[in-house]
Amino acid sequence: MARRSSSLGRETLAFVLAGGRGSRIREMTDNRCKPAVHFGGKMRIIDFALSNAVNSNIRKIALATQYKSHSLIRHCHSTWNFMQRDRDEVFDILPASQRTVDGSWYKGTADAVYQNLDIIDDYDVKYVLILAGDHIYKMDYEVMLQQHVETGAGMTIGCLTVDRNAASAFGVLDVDDQGWVRQFDEKPLDPMPTLEDDSKSLVSMGIYVFEWKSLREILIADANDETSGHDFGNDIIPRMVNDGRVSAHRFSDSCVLDGVTTEYWRDVGTLDAYWQANIDLTDFTPELNLYSNRWPIWTVNTNAPPAKFIHDSDDRRGVALSSLISHGCIISGAEVRRSLLSLGVHVNSFASLDQCVVNPEAKIQRFAKLRRTIVDRGVEIPKGLMVGYDPDEDRRWFRVTDNGITLITQEMLATRAQYWS
Repeated sequence: MARRSSSLGRETLAFVLAGGRGSRIREMTDNRCKPAVHFGGKMRIIDFALSNAVNSNIRKIALATQYKSHSLIRHCHSTWNFMQRDRDEVFDILPASQRTVDGSWYKGTADAVYQNLDIIDDYDVKYVLILAGDHIYKMDYEVMLQQHVETGAGMTIGCLTVDRNAASAFGVLDVDDQGWVRQFDEKPLDPMPTLEDDSKSLVSMGIYVFEWKSLREILIADANDETSGHDFGNDIIPRMVNDGRVSAHRFSDSCVLDGVTTEYWRDVGTLDAYWQANIDLTDFTPELNLYSNRWPIWTVNTNAPPAKFIHDSDDRRGVALSSLISHGCIISGAEVRRSLLSLGVHVNSFASLDQCVVNPEAKIQRFAKLRRTIVDRGVEIPKGLMVGYDPDEDRRWFRVTDNGITLITQEMLATRAQYWS
């Protein structure tokens, strides 16, 4: 990680875009937006971008929300209420509130910033860091800010290298050997390769740095353009690339390795990716280190008792192997293997969980057996239910991915129970 400035963060506003539904994780966002989805046992997805900002010495943060934001707002009020205005610190939540003349909701990522121009003016910042609120990673944003200042770029884009066959889901960059962006294509069918490797592509992380004075002018011009979709990826970036003013910042230069050797960034935007990223945390040495105090991921401090494991006899034993078990969990005569249990999960006698991600306050009744399953928040798994053993039967009632990961919600169980009643 490169040497960082000690002051740029204090001159910067982190504007976090957290208004999207995240429809690719299907029913998990029926009642909440994607940034509010639980991750890693006790956190929410949004906590990663916000923690990166605070750890990067950025003390002015604005969070733009739109789709079903109540869960997200409630979490942020509980977790991110330590900013102090008398120390020139700000944490503001900016719900879409039809603040323009036409009375529209946020029409795109750029419009979400544009509709809050007057609020951002009041922050009195020199730089604005635009962040996506739905990715899992550790990054020192001050290193990226420093590059932006040193290069004199009009815009700096955070980017990382991915396999070319997966790059169509992202904005793809072509850069020269000095790091200047020559071309940008949003979600192309045939992604451009990198200069170094034809099998790789350089893609946008949805992280952008601007001087506020410059961005303000750009957003006003974009808002007055009736042909624009008012989106950074589709509209703002291509125009700025044509002007030759965009610099690429490599994630490898600012990634916080924190005791591991692999750069870690995940878009948990599908059920398979969400399940895998959570299960990866159960590895002997996970690629994402959540145990270091050097770059902590801040979240709500829940007042819950320690996890408890009870019963120790030959016919039933409360045990968890290669698993993450959160506060308030009770493993009562059940077996948990390579699974992640969030806050307040109860697993009752003779039940078994294998490679499962169980969200808060779920209850697993006796003799239930779940394998490669995601259990949504507050779900009560009925006695004796078996999931993950008969894909055809699972698909009758639950969401099953092509890779065999099953999602269970309470609504799905209610439909199943009604059928059998």
